[in-house]
Amino acid sequence: MAQDNFSRVTEFFLLGLSDNQELQLLFFTFFLLAYAMILLGNVLIIVTVRTDPKLSSPMYFLLCNLSFIDICYTSVTIPRVLVALLSGHKAIAFEGCMAQLFFLHFVGCSEMFLLTVMTFDRYTAICRPLHYTAIMARGACWALVTACWLGGFIHSIVQTVLMLQLPFCGPNTIHSYFCDVPPVVRLACADTTLTEWLMASNSGLISLGCFLVLVASYALILAKLRAHLSQGHWKALSTCASHVMAVTLLFVPCIFTYLRPAGTLPPSKYVCVIYTILSPMMNPLIYTLRSSEIKESMWRLLKRCRA
Repeated sequence: MAQDNFSRVTEFFLLGLSDNQELQLLFFTFFLLAYAMILLGNVLIIVTVRTDPKLSSPMYFLLCNLSFIDICYTSVTIPRVLVALLSGHKAIAFEGCMAQLFFLHFVGCSEMFLLTVMTFDRYTAICRPLHYTAIMARGACWALVTACWLGGFIHSIVQTVLMLQLPFCGPNTIHSYFCDVPPVVRLACADTTLTEWLMASNSGLISLGCFLVLVASYALILAKLRAHLSQGHWKALSTCASHVMAVTLLFVPCIFTYLRPAGTLPPSKYVCVIYTILSPMMNPLIYTLRSSEIKESMWRLLKRCRA
């Protein structure tokens, strides 16, 4: 059937996590507190790193960029969810839905690449300490961060273009609290088998590929340190342990969600909570609580603010 014969959908309706009024109040409280923690925690990390000359190493430069990405990532979805829960207005324009999908994948994919770069930074610091300064020079760090953003942009453009090629004539109800590829592509009025496989190959393979690189990096670090574990190495491993916690919260749910065509299994909107809210919310806690340098710098910053 020709695409012109379809009456194109102009808006979608996001059903959210539940229709129960009491649960909606609970979800609103959870989303609001989580967003507040994400904003305050990440802003505090950025200000601390930027104002303390002692935190000038590549690790803290990358951490500062991760905090900025987490703020952008959660701001794509959570404010819209809060407004919908507070007002009961669940409609989102087609253009707004596509924009949300684009920025979600743009920032989300950039974060995956950045976490991979952070693992390379830890591998270099632990396994090649004598060459660390030369390899992770400030210019190299800026180039790696720029490459992360560029990679995320290319990935998101591909996803969005594939989505815009599909006809949407109804239904227009999305069983989620934000616009994403799996729930939206299921609403297309056409055979989406090829598109679903292309999207799974794009998002799914990126998630799996980055995760495998991370696992391989940690395996190499453990193999390197197996014979000699000094106090400095234990500190490095402690940093890596916190990194493992952060990447697991992000990558495992993403692999489950994206590494399969959307029509094979119904998307789980509760799994999405893990990588859209819990992972960004835990990042500031994981990195600050496991880093004595950042905690000391934060205390010094607070004392200066009180003075």
